[in-house]
Amino acid sequence: MVTAQMVKELREKSGAGMMDCKNALTETNGNMDSAMEWLREKGISKVAKKESRIAAEGLANVFIEGNKAVILEVNSETDFVSKNEEFIDLINTIGAKLMKTTATTVDGAMDENDGALRTLMTEKTSLIGEKLSFRRFAIVEKNDDESFGFYLHLGGKIAVLTKVKGANETVAKDVSMQAAAMRPDYIFVSDVPAEVVEKERNFLKEQVMEEGKPEDIAIKMVEGRINKFFKEICLTKQAFVKDGGIDVETYVKNNGGEIVEVIRYEVGEGIEKRQEDFAAEVMNQVNKA
Repeated sequence: MVTAQMVKELREKSGAGMMDCKNALTETNGNMDSAMEWLREKGISKVAKKESRIAAEGLANVFIEGNKAVILEVNSETDFVSKNEEFIDLINTIGAKLMKTTATTVDGAMDENDGALRTLMTEKTSLIGEKLSFRRFAIVEKNDDESFGFYLHLGGKIAVLTKVKGANETVAKDVSMQAAAMRPDYIFVSDVPAEVVEKERNFLKEQVMEEGKPEDIAIKMVEGRINKFFKEICLTKQAFVKDGGIDVETYVKNNGGEIVEVIRYEVGEGIEKRQEDFAAEVMNQVNKA
């Protein structure tokens, strides 16, 4: 019988994940040495050693089937690997699995079907030779009066999925392209936290007061500049790139629709990338030799 203590011990020895250790012990009838060998044969121990590395490159992608869409990001250590057929095949496989999942988190998706996706990630990591990370995903469903539109920039360095109501796929794709290009901080004005608005309003008020304007004029100037602030940070208020005379929200309305949801993934955003001095690394290797 495989106990929690046995799993813990094997995990400490191998550095492998809990489910991998449990599977190894189950396959080897609880024999610790055989379980270690099982992990080595599967490449899992080797994979565990890569966990401390930084994976901030990779690709994002969007998959759509009928009224369901998935947007996901998978990371690798180098941009070179993100162009690898094995890596692209991994993303396509994950996308197909997510179309059928009931999970709402990455860990949940990885643990489904006896950890099939987790095992696949391990196998691909071992095969490709870099740390790979299934970082995030979102599943969006629509009604029949709604449309999906997506856009991939630079082959998947940025992926945007948009859902609109009343308008068609072309309109939704235009919104996705706008979000990819203009990098809005928020989608709707209502998304902007009250403290962010208040901080900006106080800052603008100080500016106007320094200009010596009367209070009634100053109040109007502040509100005008706040609206300009929203145009900079909110997708719906940005000038539409294909027609600068209207904003994005108006463009969608002119086509009989409204924006329901926009999800934008930029590969590696928020991950602190390791800054390496290539010349120093080369000299270090030469000195060692």
